[in-house]
Amino acid sequence: MANRDVVRVVKAQPTSDGAGVRLNRSLGTQALPMVDPFLMLDEFYTDKPDDYLAGFPSHPHRGFETVTYMIAGAMEHEDSVGNRGRLRAGSVQWMTAGRGIVHSEMPKQQDGLMWGFQLWVNLPRANKMMPPRYQDIAPEDIPEVKVGAATVRVVAGEVAGAKGPVEGVVTAPLMLDAKVPAGERVTFDVARDHNAFVYVFEGEARLGAHATPVPRGHAAVLGDGDTLDAVAGDGGARFLLLAGKPLDEPVARYGPFVMSSEAEIRQAIADYQSGRLDRPA
Repeated sequence: MANRDVVRVVKAQPTSDGAGVRLNRSLGTQALPMVDPFLMLDEFYTDKPDDYLAGFPSHPHRGFETVTYMIAGAMEHEDSVGNRGRLRAGSVQWMTAGRGIVHSEMPKQQDGLMWGFQLWVNLPRANKMMPPRYQDIAPEDIPEVKVGAATVRVVAGEVAGAKGPVEGVVTAPLMLDAKVPAGERVTFDVARDHNAFVYVFEGEARLGAHATPVPRGHAAVLGDGDTLDAVAGDGGARFLLLAGKPLDEPVARYGPFVMSSEAEIRQAIADYQSGRLDRPA
């Protein structure tokens, strides 16, 4: 067994998206463009209504998957082909945009804390034009298990005999929400052939073979290995552990489109402008 170490720590950068929602982006910046197959990770955390009420009005996607994971608050999803659903605290939506979808995510609250994440996961070129699909998962359907002293919600992958509800994703992702009490150590198994990173969103964690300190609001890119050690700081720690099978393919990105070539990006833009983005070929 080889313990992964931290090879890079990157602080999330404040930005805005949608119609002006304030958020912090740790993955998908110039400092950290991607951790194949993961393209972007945003955290939105605010109790100021002006920071989130404008939401994410209708916008397109093609060629990848979007994952919305709510910690607090509520959002409503609606799209161009008639799907609609509510995301509440503890729920997750894993949307495979595939050949294309136009959707919106709008807050369903007027005040209070809005806290959650949006993760982008790439699709291989062979799957970029697959039909769109959704996995809308309620909080009670996400298993919660103990790994040592840690309490872990298993969104995708398998830990301690618990299997996450997200299924059929080609990159075979591991997505864990781990809460570790102050001073406690926990070890996670991580597939050796997967790329992995951690985003700390409460407290501080000391990660990897050299116990690298990673404070709240920072992402830690992990090196090779098949386990990860994490020790919580004095105030405890809570973090996302994400791992997935790398695609090792060219990536062409333009706004809400992620394809494999500039020609495919131009086609996606043309299809959206002509109203064909979400129609079967």
